[in-house]
Amino acid sequence: MDAAWSIGVDVGGSKIEAIALDDAGQERWRERIASPQGGYDESLRAITGLIARARRAAADAPCTIGVGTPGSLTARGVMKNSNSTQFNGRPLPRDLKALLGQPVRVANDADCLALSEATDGAGAAASVVFAAILGTGVGAGITVRGRLLSGPNGLTGEWGHNPMPWADADDPRWSCYCGQAACIETLVSGPGLARDHAQRHGGALDARQIAALAASGDPSCSATLARWESRLARALAHVINLLDPDVIVLGGGLSRIERLYAHVPALWSRWVFAGGVRDEPVRTRIVPSAHGDSSGVRGAAWLWRG
Repeated sequence: MDAAWSIGVDVGGSKIEAIALDDAGQERWRERIASPQGGYDESLRAITGLIARARRAAADAPCTIGVGTPGSLTARGVMKNSNSTQFNGRPLPRDLKALLGQPVRVANDADCLALSEATDGAGAAASVVFAAILGTGVGAGITVRGRLLSGPNGLTGEWGHNPMPWADADDPRWSCYCGQAACIETLVSGPGLARDHAQRHGGALDARQIAALAASGDPSCSATLARWESRLARALAHVINLLDPDVIVLGGGLSRIERLYAHVPALWSRWVFAGGVRDEPVRTRIVPSAHGDSSGVRGAAWLWRG
């Protein structure tokens, strides 16, 4: 589909962001709003309102529209597996098409992150990219030679809904909205980090506050981050053993915790399969997304390209 501009929308648990790129891939318009805390209809109004403003910025030039959201589409076109649960069971692409008067491509938000970073971001030179969102939820997208990897069940990269590998006594077995317990997402997400701190040390700090206090030397927050880094290292070691990616790119709010990029690789070799050769280095790199928390929205804009 040829178009002068590409509109992308990234739907998250705390914010919705939209962007418009021109035919050269340059950003021409952007807006971010807080995610509605109501139901599905309120979310639709927020998404379509942003798209309407993007279209006005494009002066009604032809535009493609892509939307990244937690979860994935079933074969019959309804959403599943979204931690923004108002979308589950809803025909999001069909409803957006009816409201906007044109087809809309909908993809998992982590797939959008992966597409953006593999195209011209932190994974641009890599053959296999595992791009994970660490935020309100935990998910991932995978690209191979710059193309998204997908499967018949729409589950590629659903890393957060596997049990925490090599679990130890420090790992709570919290229930997950997916119906299982002890999922990686419950322990490695922002809410999981905050919950772990509250249960161990008291207080009501969020992940950003915990990271800031740890950086200033607070012992309880430092201990919380150390537990979290161990869990993240184990979860990513499991990915390396299965996929052996060239690079792991992290997005989402927790990707801004700078110490993890030194601490996690120092830990994960304990669990990465080495066949008894303990001095063999793990060559997978772990890096923050080059485009920050706007990488997903850029990937959504590119869903019609290629």
